[in-house]
Amino acid sequence: MIHDLSLLVENWPLLLIGLRATLSLAAVTLLASTVFGVLLGTLATVRARPVRWLVAFYVETFRDIPLIVTIFTIFFGAPFLGVPLQPFPAVALGLSLWGAANGAEIVRGGIQSIPKGQIEAATALGLHAWKIYLLVLWPQALRVLLPAFTGLLALIVQSTSLGALVGVTEFLKAGGLIIERSTVMQGINPAFAIYGFILLVYFSICSVLTALSRRLERRLATQGGARAVHAPDPSSV
Repeated sequence: MIHDLSLLVENWPLLLIGLRATLSLAAVTLLASTVFGVLLGTLATVRARPVRWLVAFYVETFRDIPLIVTIFTIFFGAPFLGVPLQPFPAVALGLSLWGAANGAEIVRGGIQSIPKGQIEAATALGLHAWKIYLLVLWPQALRVLLPAFTGLLALIVQSTSLGALVGVTEFLKAGGLIIERSTVMQGINPAFAIYGFILLVYFSICSVLTALSRRLERRLATQGGARAVHAPDPSSV
């Protein structure tokens, strides 16, 4: 036990590098997922059917394909297109495409949860479509979307571990390097201690985000109004 703790302390700089990479990857993905999710989710509610069909095709494509397949396709396929990508941007792109698809579904559900009577009233007042979204729909949908986007962030943090499969030195990969180095140089296998520590860190981060999501959802329910939109199912990753 004491040896395991000393091993963690000794390798803390590498673990910290991995944790920073994990959080950076999650932050980049969340930003891209939010921006493009809002855009695509809004387009999914417009009257033009071809636009809605295109958005639906994108959403279903990246939600139905396993996330690891998307990441592998981008990382190994980009060089054939003359655009070789380093591991970090390749994983960030794959996660962002998946996150934007889930974000679009969340935004679409949030906008459609607003009573249609408000849209009809705004239209009767002569407001243009973009003003209806800006002044009526988005402000109300934002309160509904927050719990779901918090839950999506927890899924994004979990999914960053897939970066280890293509060489991103994120938290899981950093743990693997420590185990490999300890096995080769010291003749010991600290896999249980290292992966146990990594499990606790992931659990702590994601449980806090999940609890925050549920608290926001309960607060929304007590305040009344539109029904909260739920985050995507983890099984879709």
